[in-house]
Amino acid sequence: MSTTATDPSNPPRQRFVGKTAVVTGAGSGIGRASANRFAHEGAHVAVWDVNRRSIDDTVAEIRAAGGRADGFHVDIANMKSVEAAAKATIAALGPVRVILNNAGILDDYANALDTDEALWDRIMGVNLKGMWLVSRALLPSMIEAGGGAIVNIASIAAFIAGGGGVAYTTAKHGVVGFTRQMALDFAHHGVRVNAVAPGAVETGMTAKILNDETLPVVHALRQAPAGRHAQPVELANVVLFLASEEASFVYGAVYLADGGWTIK
Repeated sequence: MSTTATDPSNPPRQRFVGKTAVVTGAGSGIGRASANRFAHEGAHVAVWDVNRRSIDDTVAEIRAAGGRADGFHVDIANMKSVEAAAKATIAALGPVRVILNNAGILDDYANALDTDEALWDRIMGVNLKGMWLVSRALLPSMIEAGGGAIVNIASIAAFIAGGGGVAYTTAKHGVVGFTRQMALDFAHHGVRVNAVAPGAVETGMTAKILNDETLPVVHALRQAPAGRHAQPVELANVVLFLASEEASFVYGAVYLADGGWTIK
């Protein structure tokens, strides 16, 4: 499935015209697919990533398709880096009306004994603390502009064991709690906060795992109703719904998009 803004099977609906959307981890995977889709529907996309080359690639892809995008280098686990990126984004693009907290890293299914302090802290820093830092830095401008939408990427690991290692699973459970509390705290400011919980999605991080038929997780995936893993654009479509006014009555929801993995 195409992730580009020029997909002829997906004509623009212009749901985000005049809005600035920040997408973290926009250099690849769900982040890049979502950045393309936001631009396709009229948003000016702030491409946030820690990888400078990936930033350039995503920005170039969006612009080549006729969309608007600017890149910002940021380590979302670092408060000073996030605050600098937020300041630069708002100065260049104006108030942010949409945030996609997508950036995340894997822990290679490490259990508690195989997880050292450095791995634990890094997973928590990127996958959970980073969402708080990004939201905290951008919320004031969103509220001042009249509100907006925040979408956080959780995981089926927030609901079941086996979707990641101990650090990843713990962090993704935290994302669900973070999403619900944020939704309650900021609804009266016109800010809707929701989450998407993907199952298996083929990205640069997961491609090797998902194509190894010897792994138990792949066997479980094949037994799910969909019988396959997802492509990033399939998750991007859910993200855009939650970020749009079509989801105007959706607050604090966690949308499972897992091909039916967790219904068995």
